[in-house]
Amino acid sequence: MRSDMIKKGLERTPHRALLKATGIPHSEMEKPFIGVATSFTDLIPGHAGMRDLERFIEKGVHTGGGYSLFFGIPGVCDGISMGHKGMHYSLPTRELIADMVESVAEAHRLDGLVLLTNCDKITPGMLMAAARLDIPCIVVTAGPMMSGRGEAGRKFSFVTDTFEAMARYRAGVIDAKELQVCEDNACPGMGSCQGLFTANTMAILTETMGMSLPRCGTALAVSALKRRIAFASGEKIVELVKNNVTPRSILTRAAFENAIRVDLALGGSSNTVLHLLAIAHEAGVELPLETFDLLARETPQIASMNPAGKHFMEDLDTAGGVMGVLKQLGDKIIDNPTVFGLTTHQLAASVQLVDEDVIRPLTDPVKQEGGIAILFGNIAPQGAVVKQSGVSDAMMKFQGTARCFDAEELAMAAIMEGRIVAGDVVVIRYEGPKGGPGMREMLAPTAAIMGMGLGDSVALITDGRFSGGTRGPCIGHISPEAAEGGPIALIKDGDRIELDIPKRKLELLVDEATLAERLSGWVAPEPKIKSGWLARYAKSVTSAYTGAVMKA
Repeated sequence: MRSDMIKKGLERTPHRALLKATGIPHSEMEKPFIGVATSFTDLIPGHAGMRDLERFIEKGVHTGGGYSLFFGIPGVCDGISMGHKGMHYSLPTRELIADMVESVAEAHRLDGLVLLTNCDKITPGMLMAAARLDIPCIVVTAGPMMSGRGEAGRKFSFVTDTFEAMARYRAGVIDAKELQVCEDNACPGMGSCQGLFTANTMAILTETMGMSLPRCGTALAVSALKRRIAFASGEKIVELVKNNVTPRSILTRAAFENAIRVDLALGGSSNTVLHLLAIAHEAGVELPLETFDLLARETPQIASMNPAGKHFMEDLDTAGGVMGVLKQLGDKIIDNPTVFGLTTHQLAASVQLVDEDVIRPLTDPVKQEGGIAILFGNIAPQGAVVKQSGVSDAMMKFQGTARCFDAEELAMAAIMEGRIVAGDVVVIRYEGPKGGPGMREMLAPTAAIMGMGLGDSVALITDGRFSGGTRGPCIGHISPEAAEGGPIALIKDGDRIELDIPKRKLELLVDEATLAERLSGWVAPEPKIKSGWLARYAKSVTSAYTGAVMKA
């Protein structure tokens, strides 16, 4: 065992003394040491209930014949950090989380890891660490929140009933009383936000790739089932250690393609593009950005999930969950091993019934193509990402007039003050991985556009990124970014921009000679943040089309 390096032999007498100082009995020294990386925090509703799950993981580890050792991992709530300086830190924490898990596991020679996680950047950070370390690991995602409930069976959700409700109030569509009702009911308790936003999409993809147990990706945070999954995961990690089943045997090219297909089939978050690219990088799997688009053209969207659709995570779970989606996708899913022991095909075959009102058959899809499309053009030579599942038919093709803003706050003010009108293309730049720094999410301006009733007449493009809660014609991850002199930096107010999602085009309708002249006069701006972790991050982070990973 790896842990023998800190507990076996004469020369490890001092090490054993320190271990015994933590309370470990001598009799437990022969057992596998299982690290439990827990991202519990009172700051995030998706993580506030993890103390309960920690107990069940611990029971499972000891039942399985291991000894559990807990250590903490930080988390940032995207919803709370959004719209101010805090959002600069969200994506960069993914790298910190991966580094911290690696550091503790290597320094203490842990035999295996249970990775207790839930929200947006924490789950991919944990998976990056698992792929990098390649020691036995299992992921426990803490589960989605229940939808809020109102009169006459109305269901409330975080994005629709906070960010979009705020804009509807500003537009005079709802009054202060209704806004308060939304605020009080949008988030009724513990768990990750109820729709197919980034946290829940990543939980589903973690299960799809085989890194967590069946039902883990959809079982609700408050359920007894989630407790049982936590216990079973604790038991399972000891078995994985004994059999030396490591993440790279599971995180194969097939696993990533399966994850992409499930994301496309459900219409999940566009942030998964960044995260799957980064996890694949750590796993040593080649995964070009174009793969998402190639698979999107042959993978129908078979579910209508909130925020762009009508169903919530609780509906998906009872309809068949991830295994139900695998069953409906059939031969489009590649057989691959999982931590559970059964392969993906075996898991799909084990499903008896699927609620086809929620998870439709391939013969009756919601849309013919998957939820994400990759666009190219003279604005995005290295690619851009759009969640086409959230775009209305009327906006799949659009020409508009550029309205340029060099920061999210400037664009948000223009939208809320009514200065953005039908026919505009809002351009938000210098918000990429390097320029932001941190590639902030643009949920506030995109939700404001929807709430102001402009979702079918205004588009938004950015070198930043979007929340999984974003819907509408919003194109992000534009590469190269403005801070690197990408073409998005050269757009001027009044320029015409063409969006054609079916043809995968994003074009600035300005001739090449004019663009060359503008580029010759372009000067790189001063960094927005010049000290601390973010300044270091900006110097080392790569482009969005590579997953915004850190240079070695």
